[in-house]
Amino acid sequence: MKQLFFVLTLTALLFSCNSKKTKNQDSGKQVVTVSILPQKTFVEKIGGNDFEVNVLIPPGASPSTYTLLPSQLKKISRSEIWFRIGYIGFEHSWKDKIEQANKNMKVVNLSEGLDLIAGSEVQHGDHVHIDGVDPHTWLSPQLVKQMAQRIMEELSELQPENSDEYNSNYLQFVKEIDELDNEIRTKLKNYQGKEFITFHPSLSYFAREYGLVQHSLELEGKEPTPKHMSEVVKLAKEKNIEVIFIQSEFDRDHARVFAEEVGGEIVEVTPLDPNWAENLVELTNILTDNF
Repeated sequence: MKQLFFVLTLTALLFSCNSKKTKNQDSGKQVVTVSILPQKTFVEKIGGNDFEVNVLIPPGASPSTYTLLPSQLKKISRSEIWFRIGYIGFEHSWKDKIEQANKNMKVVNLSEGLDLIAGSEVQHGDHVHIDGVDPHTWLSPQLVKQMAQRIMEELSELQPENSDEYNSNYLQFVKEIDELDNEIRTKLKNYQGKEFITFHPSLSYFAREYGLVQHSLELEGKEPTPKHMSEVVKLAKEKNIEVIFIQSEFDRDHARVFAEEVGGEIVEVTPLDPNWAENLVELTNILTDNF
């Protein structure tokens, strides 16, 4: 019995020690976890190949409904840090389990300090609680610059010996973002105030940044009611809008009904594309082609 107790205790200790290892045993790199694919691009722009980036939401999955796999929880257990977007439904529903999988992992909310689009602000004692926050901050180049600075600071803490390199990479990334921003502004300068319709309100920050107006079939994260659908159809007919933009991760049924009602078409956009800069240029071209 004592022998069995010793074996079990030793096994538990070995498991505990292994669970504290934050480097991938195959690559030898520190593991950094992010929620969505564009964040992987941001981390690699700044950290180069110094880190293994673990993406929680795979291509084609919806950030609102995705369920983690056991293999992903294992990778989380080896992560040094988790960069959250901040208000994605998946992050809220899985936050506790993710943190329990690795209590030593630092959690960084990249939405902190950003100018967020929110449904309302409610006073709770000595602080303000923001309700109904739009999470799609990564579609704003200006907000990505702020997120990139936070990523640079955190990676520099993980590997102080490489902080100068990360700062240099960050400054280069900022330069690329500014060039991207100028390109998009030039393409959209004749479309100020132009209105468009999406199924899911994923382009709110992009629209705000470039003077466009987004209308959405989804209302507060819920499928459209017949009343709201009717209102958006009426708006589309009044404004002569014949296109509805939809993400590939979402069901097309309601969008199809809308398109039939206005005699228009469905056009797919990909906000979660890892090729972030190229995707924003493509998004700009898709919008201008359909205005």
